[in-house]
Amino acid sequence: MIKKIEHLGIAVNDLAEATKTYQSLLNKAPYKTESVEREGVDTVFFECGESKIELLGATREDSPVGKYLSKHKEGIHHIAFYVDDLHFEIKRLQQEGFQLLSDKPKPGADQKSIVFLHPKSSHGVLVELCEDKTQF
Repeated sequence: MIKKIEHLGIAVNDLAEATKTYQSLLNKAPYKTESVEREGVDTVFFECGESKIELLGATREDSPVGKYLSKHKEGIHHIAFYVDDLHFEIKRLQQEGFQLLSDKPKPGADQKSIVFLHPKSSHGVLVELCEDKTQF
């Protein structure tokens, strides 16, 4: 079951500059920075009420975020929903006809297990489902 919006992922060209902007906007420092080398991305997280803002800076042009930025402008890259049971949601959504980018969870940033739905399945929006990290 989807519990809440976990975070909004925002793809940016200059992570340091975007971090300064969001520090000023939210009037607080980020609570975490993290590199996810497998995905070719550096992340910066800000708490915003019960949800978070995740700034995404590509470390490689061939990474998913790098490819996104080469095709689109900076902006919202994805919306992430927190779920109770990621394996259950994967099966449920596949049965509902959603196309997932993988059929198994993988490690993500911020100590989460994640899976993405293809934007074609959700009216052009890349959707991430996540739960606190479990065994893979």
